[in-house]
Amino acid sequence: MFKKLAAEALGLGDIGKIIPSQDYDKVDSDDYILSEDNEKIFFLIKSKRDEYCFTNRALIHIDGASALDKKRILRRYEYYQFPFSNIALQTAGTIDLDVEISFHIGNIPLMISVSKGQIDQLKDLYKALLAIQQEVHHNQSLLGFSADSLQKAITTVAAGKQENVSKSQELQNVNEYIFSWTKRSFDQYNQKDFSAIFEKYINN
Repeated sequence: MFKKLAAEALGLGDIGKIIPSQDYDKVDSDDYILSEDNEKIFFLIKSKRDEYCFTNRALIHIDGASALDKKRILRRYEYYQFPFSNIALQTAGTIDLDVEISFHIGNIPLMISVSKGQIDQLKDLYKALLAIQQEVHHNQSLLGFSADSLQKAITTVAAGKQENVSKSQELQNVNEYIFSWTKRSFDQYNQKDFSAIFEKYINN
């Protein structure tokens, strides 16, 4: 009991290590990235129990129940479907041996501890996650504006009856236009690849 309390006080829990890019092929997460779709790893934290793999598209979390159990649960969170929020970086105190980054991805809270000697690299990840959060929020706002604009256009068109056009033909024309507009907006504002952000902020 005393050892457990002392470990928690000193930050000796499941402390992770930031893995250098040349060793990405040695971790379990590498087997699960969608390399066929140009997915690549940009940041990876590995502890005795878990792996947190940040790719250009998603966070891949390999969750281990304990350091002694080989059983693992694989979870994948696409950034555009599970937006980041509540991102925080906790630096080390006088006696702490670790630093922490915490955030919600969707409604899932995560807290990751890393050796305090790697704080500079963790700061880079913190900046990248903030930038992704802002980009996803911006895209969602634009998608909302696009939907509002479309609705106003439909209302305006519906107010004026086109001559020599049947109701069924008018409905078909409007339906085709709505589908085309919606698809373009969805493709444009649901960004899935965040390589540019990681390349800007991740310096390992």
